[in-house]
Amino acid sequence: MKSTLDAVMKKSCLLLALSALLAAGAHAQDSGTLRKIKETGVISIGFRDKSIPFSYLDRQQRPIGYSIELCERVVAAVKNRLKLPTLEVMYRPVTAANRMAFVANDIVDIECGSTSNTLERQKEVAFSVTTFVSSSSLMSRKANSFQSLAELKGRTVVSTAGTTTVKALQEWSRALDLDLRIIAAKDHADAFAMVESDRAAAFAMDEILLLGLAATAAKPGDYAVHRSDLPQEPYGMVLRKRDPEFKRVVDDAIIELYRSGEIHQIYRKWFQSPLPNSRIELHMPMSAALRRVVAAPTDSGDPADYR
Repeated sequence: MKSTLDAVMKKSCLLLALSALLAAGAHAQDSGTLRKIKETGVISIGFRDKSIPFSYLDRQQRPIGYSIELCERVVAAVKNRLKLPTLEVMYRPVTAANRMAFVANDIVDIECGSTSNTLERQKEVAFSVTTFVSSSSLMSRKANSFQSLAELKGRTVVSTAGTTTVKALQEWSRALDLDLRIIAAKDHADAFAMVESDRAAAFAMDEILLLGLAATAAKPGDYAVHRSDLPQEPYGMVLRKRDPEFKRVVDDAIIELYRSGEIHQIYRKWFQSPLPNSRIELHMPMSAALRRVVAAPTDSGDPADYR
């Protein structure tokens, strides 16, 4: 009798353990983001309205850009995954200062702009595989141009609040004993306006964003972009942490563009051709670092992995 009872108890324990494992596995595969999208029939996308050519507004005030086009491929993948052909897409503008909080607090499901993936930011949010690799530069009016960084000593340099460039600029100033007066502007447009009006000697930001701002200025020829020694940074779409299933859907959609080679056509459209509805052309070939990402996709936030 005792041996029979022991056998029953052992069997019950095994069944409970198996059930727990199955439940844990199901929970691990469950995506809060996908479930929310399916229940509401809406996917919410955070976008930047002045990050040319990644994410900005066209003449009809619709979000367009390189990152927006990649994000549209993600939306198509989500539609297919959830079998929701009429999925509604809701675009919500975000800033450099609030974009992480908007994702982390479920205000948007994904942010598609020009956000650097860093190890520090990975503590708060997750990132897709890398979609671009940036290098930081300084922009000035040609009338106030400089030949070396030493010429900026003691002068005002602006960047954009909520960006990694502000911190890097502070470290740079200390390391080189430049004693820079660093101002964090509300957004890229405000930072550019400070250079335009001579309230700042230079604007420190990712080179491609500076080129986009200069190209859309009233007098593009008035501005010069100077390369810096700040490290390269990868861009990625921003996602909520602890949702590997949604991240897998996002990553697979991007990786498919890489494997098919379609990414090169999309890249040429936004970086090597006149931008839609304009004559602006950035003349920015795909960098060696981004070509390596296309060949071997990664979501690393370590700049050393992109050298």
